[in-house]
Amino acid sequence: MRKWKIVRAAASLYRIRLLRLLIPAAAIGLIFWEAQKELRHIDFGRALHLFRRLPFEDWIVLLGVSLAAVASMSAYDFLIRRLYRLPLRLADTFRYGWIANTTNNIAGFAGLTGAGLRMLLYRNRQIPPEKLVRAVAYLSPLTMTGLSVLAWIGLLGIIPLRAGFPAHSWQFAAAWAVALYLPVFAVFQRTSWFAKWFRRDGERLSWRMIGYGIAASFAEWACAGIAFWWIARTVLPAPVSMGNALSIYTVSAVAGLISLVPGGIGGFDITALLGFQRFGFDPNLAAAVLITFRLFYYFVPWFIGLIMAAVEFSGNRYQREEKEETEDENAFNAWQRWWNWPGRIGVIGELGAWSLGKLVFLSGIVLLLSAATPGLWRRLHVAEEILSIPLMRLSLQLSVIVGILLVVLSRGISLRIKRAYQWTLLLMVAGAIFTFVKAFDFEEAIFLLIVAFLLWLSRERFYRVGVPVSREQIAKWGLATFLLVWIYDLIAANTHAGIIRHLPPNANIRWFFTPQEQRITIILGLGIAWLILSMLWMLRPVRLEDHGASLEQRRKLQAFLKDHRGNLLTHMLLAGDKSFYWAADDQVLISYAKIRNKLVVLGDPIGEPEFVSIAVQEFQRYADQYALKVVFYQVAPEYLPIYHENGCRFFKLGEEAIVPLSAFTLSGKRNTNLRTVKNRFEREEFRFEVLSPPFDSALIETLGRISAAWLKKRHEKGFSLGWFDKPYLQLAPIATLTDGAGNIIAFATLAPGYDEGTTISVDLMRHLPDTPNGTMDMLFLSLLEWAKQNGYDRFNLGMAPLSSVGQRQGAMREEKLARIVFQYGGYWYGFEGLRKYKQKFSPDWEPRYLAYPRGVYLPTLLLELVRLISRRPKVPAERKS
Repeated sequence: MRKWKIVRAAASLYRIRLLRLLIPAAAIGLIFWEAQKELRHIDFGRALHLFRRLPFEDWIVLLGVSLAAVASMSAYDFLIRRLYRLPLRLADTFRYGWIANTTNNIAGFAGLTGAGLRMLLYRNRQIPPEKLVRAVAYLSPLTMTGLSVLAWIGLLGIIPLRAGFPAHSWQFAAAWAVALYLPVFAVFQRTSWFAKWFRRDGERLSWRMIGYGIAASFAEWACAGIAFWWIARTVLPAPVSMGNALSIYTVSAVAGLISLVPGGIGGFDITALLGFQRFGFDPNLAAAVLITFRLFYYFVPWFIGLIMAAVEFSGNRYQREEKEETEDENAFNAWQRWWNWPGRIGVIGELGAWSLGKLVFLSGIVLLLSAATPGLWRRLHVAEEILSIPLMRLSLQLSVIVGILLVVLSRGISLRIKRAYQWTLLLMVAGAIFTFVKAFDFEEAIFLLIVAFLLWLSRERFYRVGVPVSREQIAKWGLATFLLVWIYDLIAANTHAGIIRHLPPNANIRWFFTPQEQRITIILGLGIAWLILSMLWMLRPVRLEDHGASLEQRRKLQAFLKDHRGNLLTHMLLAGDKSFYWAADDQVLISYAKIRNKLVVLGDPIGEPEFVSIAVQEFQRYADQYALKVVFYQVAPEYLPIYHENGCRFFKLGEEAIVPLSAFTLSGKRNTNLRTVKNRFEREEFRFEVLSPPFDSALIETLGRISAAWLKKRHEKGFSLGWFDKPYLQLAPIATLTDGAGNIIAFATLAPGYDEGTTISVDLMRHLPDTPNGTMDMLFLSLLEWAKQNGYDRFNLGMAPLSSVGQRQGAMREEKLARIVFQYGGYWYGFEGLRKYKQKFSPDWEPRYLAYPRGVYLPTLLLELVRLISRRPKVPAERKS
């Protein structure tokens, strides 16, 4: 059992993603621990200085070689295009491959990010999901085979792998493990098990297809290794052979792969530093090689890929239909959903806005890095001849402020907020000016202007007027900016000191900040940036408020109900704690309350049925302007097709007990217990009465005392439940049960169904703590008889939560879990007991559902709904003091 608990604990850690963070952290920690002695000798300031002083023509050559190496990765896409006959043009194939591969280089995890992006990009061209799944399933295990081939080349002595790393080191063992992947992969691909469970088409791969894939993978890794060698031979003063460079690259790539960190960051770099030192190269020069390689092979191509993605989706806001997503999910099996794939596609969402947000984030990082690292000495010398040193220093300080602001505003760009776009565009232009003035850093200025131009081209995409901002989000971004400040201080302190030691004797060091000045600069920058952000937040012109319905709105509803049918929840709208949205030219009413980043609609929309779908779409667009999701709570089955067409999934909340009054009777053996209760209360002279409004204050005070005793100092619940509110009680009849002494011991408020007198519901039910057994039975029986005598056809006893949920074999796993709660959750609520109690009155059970959009995590949503119902009801605005 101990072992089983450990497994369950590990599974829990995996589900909350903690395990996926611990594994890479442990791998990097192990590598760093082994290399800590060598890392102490590295002067990163000197390394950065060596990188920045490379001649411009070398930069152009290295960039060209790196881009050519990245372009070779598109061989994967051309391969699956040919093998699976994908209807794509060559240019589209190359572009999609570039976007997927460069993003996977930065953020990929075992190739899953690239696979998810390919699914998203290819599906935009209407490629069938089943064909996409087979293509991506063929590609996913393939990408590591090229590295395996390189490992075999090294182990066979073709490149000097053994000379670069000790024969008994963990790096050498890891190289053997990766090398063995190739034969295992080749054999595994030919098995029927692989064809059945991974490819799902039942066909085994031919040796020719396997060979094509291995060749494409080898081209990727070999070209990357050649780019690494070309950068090393350019940066290092002493010549480095291709064999030595490839051996360093191969083992470093293996280390980066097993570290499970996106891009191999940490594992690749530390291992490469160790390899260069074993071949006798200066560690500072090796660090300069890695900085250059990271920039030209990873970040610049990713920047180009982000631009491609932004342009690709510039005129296209993805609204994937439920049907398409269901087809995709059916195409994948449990094996392919490993590490939450393809769920990562949903995280990316609208790729164009996501790309622009990342470009703005990169712009902020570029400004901070540019400010943290001194400009080139020759440029500074020229700048001093034209500009004053105080102006250059002021520009550096302003660059820090703009950089922090851009990092935070990048989130607003991803969410397509109009005001974030306006401020970001202004800051991008200002940042370009400041970074140019501080040291003639034209490269950073050009980068910022390109991103600003892309933002301007995409200006029509920014339509939202606001987003919900929680304390958690503010804390997260505050922590992120403090982390950036800390990294900035580390870089600035090391680079300035390192560069000053290597300046010419006649250099003027007045341009350089001391460590104390750097800290003052970053503290001021952080403070001013957050001051500006706070002012923008406080002065924001538009914010979606949820103050409930005004008296005028409720009167409009009452007039509306004279000509339109309501539903079983309509009467609760008159309490005033829900907000109203009139849609379809006032033909449909949608009532809602806001909880975190969601608008929760109570029940189905009220109005003409032919306008309901239009109203739902209109309300979804309204919520989308504020980056809010729309959830429909406790909806009836009739409108489920409309919700489905508008992108909703469903969860059964339970069933509502509706008593058909025409068939209700107390006669028969089945109702013996109910007759006994009724006869006992009549003998003891208890009296039932239904009172009509208006009610005098004495009655309301008496009912208030009963309500307070029933609550036992608990606060009222709201939203989908009635609550004791004096004006609300005046809107409908109240049923009372009086004892022989004439004292009211229990009461229930009634809620008309606004369906031409067909249905009436019980709303608020309260009784004194010391009432006789069967009091509520007597109250219900009397209500049912009264309703039948007064011409009603149906009586609503209310919901039985989680009733008949998750009973079928094919039910959702959340519904099956809800079934367990229904059966065994009596300690907390008594779900099963409530259904059994209402079953005594022989009701018909009508299902009620939760309709929620794709991308919303259901367990979190259910907790938010519990919080919404449990929070204190809002007092209508006209009664606030």
